[in-house]
Amino acid sequence: MTTAFDVQPAAIDEIVAFLRGALGDRVNTSRAVREQHARGEALDTHLPADVVAWPRDKHEVCAILARCNALGVPVIGYGAGSSLEGHVSAPFGGVCLDMSLMNSLITIHAEDGDCVVQPGITREDLNSQLKGTGLFFPVDPGANASIGGMASTRASGTTTIRYGSMQHNVMAMEVALADGTLVRLGTRARKSSAGFDLLHLMIGAEGTLGIITELTLRLHPLPSNVAAASCAFPTLHDAVATVTELVMSGAQMARMEFLDEHQVRACNLHSKLGLPEKPTLFLEFHGSETAVREQAELAQEVAASNGGIDFKWATHPEDRTQFWRARHMAYFAALALRPGCVCIVADVCVPISALADAVSQAREDIDREGLVAPILGHVGDGNFHVLFLAMPDAPQEREAVDRVYAAMVDRALAAGGTCTGEHGIGMGKKTKLIAEVGQPVVDLMRDTKRAWDPKSILNPGKIF
Repeated sequence: MTTAFDVQPAAIDEIVAFLRGALGDRVNTSRAVREQHARGEALDTHLPADVVAWPRDKHEVCAILARCNALGVPVIGYGAGSSLEGHVSAPFGGVCLDMSLMNSLITIHAEDGDCVVQPGITREDLNSQLKGTGLFFPVDPGANASIGGMASTRASGTTTIRYGSMQHNVMAMEVALADGTLVRLGTRARKSSAGFDLLHLMIGAEGTLGIITELTLRLHPLPSNVAAASCAFPTLHDAVATVTELVMSGAQMARMEFLDEHQVRACNLHSKLGLPEKPTLFLEFHGSETAVREQAELAQEVAASNGGIDFKWATHPEDRTQFWRARHMAYFAALALRPGCVCIVADVCVPISALADAVSQAREDIDREGLVAPILGHVGDGNFHVLFLAMPDAPQEREAVDRVYAAMVDRALAAGGTCTGEHGIGMGKKTKLIAEVGQPVVDLMRDTKRAWDPKSILNPGKIF
């Protein structure tokens, strides 16, 4: 629900005084810091909170929420600032809770394949601390996001085709509700039939139902063998058709990433890859030596049948790292194609059988409108992104972007897909959510929000 807050200056003064008393120097009201915390990666909507606070533990989070709820002051959770839909913007002011100091790996249960973490730990730091255990946390959205933020947006990424998204890898969490009550959702058991599944309601709620203070994560064994490859194709359709065939063949891919020729060019310039500037797949295989060899041979055979050329293997860790570092930096590489631009990121996901047509039609629309917009994505699960690079002082470009984006969403929904595969709704996709699920379902979401957060203090202005 979009609640029109009328937060009185006296309430802000009171909450700032409370925060200074409770947190000391872990409070900042300077405009520069507040604006920094209002910025995600892409959406050009940056509305700062009135104050930024850094809690160190769940008790401080609960105390802050209780006071903010009593005063009717909004609270916006902040992880690593890597979200793409304006999730950290504060349209009604209030308190930004920066969770970066709550960044501990609390416990590892190696024999059970799980661990307990605080929400501010980043995925790279978590996996660094897991070295030596033989386990890793696989969800890899590209950015070095915080685990709490990844859960809040139901993030996925390059490894989803094999290991699943956050909804498959969060087993339990501790959540501070709007009034400061602390609750636990889920268990460390691998299954449960105990009542409503509120854990998975929180995963993807974008901070609108509570502030996550702790997460229990599923871990996976490190693969004994890893191989990666790149393969170029004559056309975009050939590359994506290869993806569809590989998925339908039952091949156990660990990663399957697509970059069109524009994105390959950007990555070549940014990351010095030297790849042919053609539609390209990045592939990775995990498993036993025999399994990796068999899956890799199958992938090479399917790629060749679709015109795949220049199949390059990366068997050494440093070569694989170069591939995936380039993929992770694709957003920034694309921005460098057009200095001074803003980037509007489309994030649709379709059934795998509809993927080739969806990507091809998006490229046709982009070219017809004369836009600069590389295409890439985690295509193994039908998810692809268009990075629309538009100049901020060119309203006609933004109108063209809106037309192409709307057509992409319409086609995705018509094919049984979604307007957002992994980035969430935030401030940028509210109308697209209504188009996807319908007004009655959005109303049910609003009713759920009212039950959890009657005063709507938690990340207001998002989703609805």
